[in-house]
Amino acid sequence: MNSLLLRPLPSATTSGSLVGRVSPASPRLPGAVAWPRDGRCRRGGVAAAGAWMEEAARRNPAFSESYRPAGLPRPNGTVLEAQGRVCTGPEQTRPLGEEQAMRVLDTILRSATGELKDEPVSSAQLGAFFAGMTIRANCFPEATQWSEGERRAMSLFWPRLVHVLPPEVKFIADPEGTIMGANGLTGPRYIGQGTAEMRLVGALREVLAGGHLGYEEIQCVLKDVLPFGSMGASSPSVSEALLAAFLIGQRMNRETDRELKGYCLAFDDELGPPPIADVNSLTHYGEPYDGNTRFFRSTLFVAAVRACYGEACLLHGVEWMPPKGGITEGQMLKFMGANTHLSPTQAKTLLEDKDTGFAYLNLQEACPPLYSIIGLREHIKKRPPLATSEKVQQFVRARGRESMVAGFYHVGYEDPLLMLMRRRTVHAGLVVKGEEGALSLTTKERSAHASKGIPVNHCSGFRTPSSANFSETDGISRESFRVAVDAQELGFKSTETPRTDKSVLKNLELGLSALGGDKGPAYDRIVLNAAMADHLLGCSGAQDINSALDRARKAIDSGNALRRLMNYIKISHKVS
Repeated sequence: MNSLLLRPLPSATTSGSLVGRVSPASPRLPGAVAWPRDGRCRRGGVAAAGAWMEEAARRNPAFSESYRPAGLPRPNGTVLEAQGRVCTGPEQTRPLGEEQAMRVLDTILRSATGELKDEPVSSAQLGAFFAGMTIRANCFPEATQWSEGERRAMSLFWPRLVHVLPPEVKFIADPEGTIMGANGLTGPRYIGQGTAEMRLVGALREVLAGGHLGYEEIQCVLKDVLPFGSMGASSPSVSEALLAAFLIGQRMNRETDRELKGYCLAFDDELGPPPIADVNSLTHYGEPYDGNTRFFRSTLFVAAVRACYGEACLLHGVEWMPPKGGITEGQMLKFMGANTHLSPTQAKTLLEDKDTGFAYLNLQEACPPLYSIIGLREHIKKRPPLATSEKVQQFVRARGRESMVAGFYHVGYEDPLLMLMRRRTVHAGLVVKGEEGALSLTTKERSAHASKGIPVNHCSGFRTPSSANFSETDGISRESFRVAVDAQELGFKSTETPRTDKSVLKNLELGLSALGGDKGPAYDRIVLNAAMADHLLGCSGAQDINSALDRARKAIDSGNALRRLMNYIKISHKVS
């Protein structure tokens, strides 16, 4: 597979031992499950994960939806469905038909008059929906502007809505008084309440007209308004409708590089300088925070494998995130009894620990302001700019070499992710179009009838070069690469990806059985993803892809990877 046989790179200073040490048996921890002392998983169904897995299943919810934070109000389903159609990009938007538009506006009207007690339309939904309608009217191509049905519905309902909607929503619906005619006079005069809201309104006027903002403007707005709402540290300083309109509007306008940098770096100093781990190599994993809903998610198990030979891995995310609300690393670790609320300093300790070598950080501890808008994100329906920038975070630094890996799905976000990684001044960066837009490369052969566009298993990135022909950015020399990974050329049998369908228990059964030595699709995917990360990032000992694959298999077959994962569950409760 010539495209994958990259030129040799400078090696890291040292590499960890392939066979780690097993920690002595520890006392039972409160809330944790009892682990088998031999470090091996038994095979066959639920028993493949051992009796401790059955105990974990009794203690914890088995499906990802159960990890949704308690107390979050549900959005109105009728309006949320419409948001999915109209709050998206210039080519992706699907205008509403007249019947659906009538139903949506009638729902908004009845909610505003207090008739919908059980399922009201939230302020965030109002902000997002009307922001979508305004941006489409102002700057989208003709095919995705308002349909005739939408125009007729709005002409019928707006004269009544204008009397019951709050002023900030009327501003969002017609900021310059050019859309709603005589009934759109609030927008031009609206300035907001308080300094933070006034600054947000000024920025939002530009966004609603299809414009863009500067790096400093983005940072000022975010620091003004976050943390936000009931999950934040204080009462909201701005209207929920205005913030929702701002976030979805930025995404609909397709963020510029400077806007994404503003989102990415806004809270770097929130907890002070990041701790520096005394490790030779550290990879930051940027999985989509909203998880997997269909297929096996392998990254947690990949991290345990790579840690066996000195490639420390830092995972970060949340337990549950919209819009998908799928399986996350946080859910799996919590299910198994790990401490999932570590500080960055505690994560540093686990990265340095010879018996673990990887760590997981929850956004709630790593960056509370960004965590505070999970509820609002559910109500805007579509992913905001933060869904891109949060994958490129650096909550812990390393004394040695640093790399970043992030998943993507939509065309147009591959290069921005790499740009953000370069801005982080890491030595190597990799973006992957894995299954479901996550990081998992598949061993399944690509169908001849696969849809056009960027294929699954597409990878691109940069790394420290071993020769000339490289670009210089941010003071670090790098060379770029772009490959499509063909698992069959690497000797893997084509297999269907195991389905998990939001079952945390099923995902864990697959991953733990694979780490216990069960050969099959999950085992192959863990090996492939560990070895390809090592190889493409230019890690020590992985210049030859076949050697990298053999090393990953040895980490599993020796029992080392499984021992490290089990060690993590115990040690995560002991770090201080």
